[in-house]
Amino acid sequence: MVERYTLPEMGKIWSEQNKFETWWQVELEVCRVQYERGVIPAEDFSNIETKASFKVERILDIEEEVKHDVIAFLTNIAENVGESSRYIHKGMTSSDLLDTALAIQMTQSGELLRKRIVKLIDVLEKRAEEFKHTLMIGRTHGIHAEPITFGLKFLIWKKEMERNLRRFDLAVEDIKVGQISGAVGTYQHLDPIVEEMTCKNLGLEAAPISNQVIQRDRHAAFISCMAIIGTTLDKIATEVRHLQRTEVLEAEEFFSKGQKGSSAMPHKRNPILTERICGMARLLRGYAITAMENVALWHERDISHSSAERVILPDGCITLDFLLAQTTKVIENLVAYPENMMKNLNQTKGLIFSQEVLLALVQKGLLRETAYKLVQENAMQVWEKDMDFKQLLLEDKKIREYLNEKEIVKLFDLDKILKRVDIIYKKTA
Repeated sequence: MVERYTLPEMGKIWSEQNKFETWWQVELEVCRVQYERGVIPAEDFSNIETKASFKVERILDIEEEVKHDVIAFLTNIAENVGESSRYIHKGMTSSDLLDTALAIQMTQSGELLRKRIVKLIDVLEKRAEEFKHTLMIGRTHGIHAEPITFGLKFLIWKKEMERNLRRFDLAVEDIKVGQISGAVGTYQHLDPIVEEMTCKNLGLEAAPISNQVIQRDRHAAFISCMAIIGTTLDKIATEVRHLQRTEVLEAEEFFSKGQKGSSAMPHKRNPILTERICGMARLLRGYAITAMENVALWHERDISHSSAERVILPDGCITLDFLLAQTTKVIENLVAYPENMMKNLNQTKGLIFSQEVLLALVQKGLLRETAYKLVQENAMQVWEKDMDFKQLLLEDKKIREYLNEKEIVKLFDLDKILKRVDIIYKKTA
């Protein structure tokens, strides 16, 4: 069994405590660079480094009065540092601190999410191998098409998650940028070397250019990528839900001992995890729209993006973390019913081999349109009269002019469905 999802690891990144710790990490690093450049005296930097501290409660109390979170934070720090605090935040603007710290938080979240993605890929690969040759019916438009294997579904999902991982790595790299460029990005009160050295020490790239903020196309790409990943998880969950329908029942979520499906109907075994995944994936898509709306700000900036980001960034990361954990749990413990797969595959009495018959007739020299008409005439009788497709073909004089009994029977052989499955797996390795 996969461990129960717990919030603290991801939630801690977005906690008030970690936010302010990250803020101080940025401020201290700027001071360190300025000390190394001779701008801050050694005694003052020592005071800053050793005496600085804060309390979340105190910051919030100050903010109640000043109505400015960064000023409240700096005021609380100054209360503990004393006179040397005059060097803290010198030449900076609030967004230098906020956006650089935000980049660190998003990078931290990205590292956790990456681990979740890799784990899901691993689980999908194992199940793809497990069901590599397990035959089931393929469906298009929800209607029986031709046979596939259950393993191919997992392989499709695995490859999609690998693409998601590549996209995610690029998105994380794109948001690993900081800025220490001053009020409107002109470095009027700070040497650009301060930004370069500070960002390097924090494990970030310095933004090539900023105004008062890091440009929000970066954040929009990050959240959009998370939304795409969520959509893949939605896709996987939707398939599981369909396969669990009573009249299909080819696979279902693991139903644990003591679990209850319905308050009214004791027989119910509902796909609650996958329904939850589908529902919460909608949140991520909504956050992506909000992130894109945040790209267009007034002039050098406004703060219309700020309030929205306080919701969509932490909640988006926490939501995707949860969805990845839940999807991994579902796939790892998914119960398969190969007997029902075969039962459903045979449900249409051989109709799934109609293309085999069509191509065999074309191979014998018939025009495709003529062959299609002959096959469809028999196929419609199966639909309408519940007859056996192979038997109808054997009794059809027009068909028998081109195909003998042995040839017709051979067309209904399931083994040939598997003959190129190994090739697909090799292509996707």
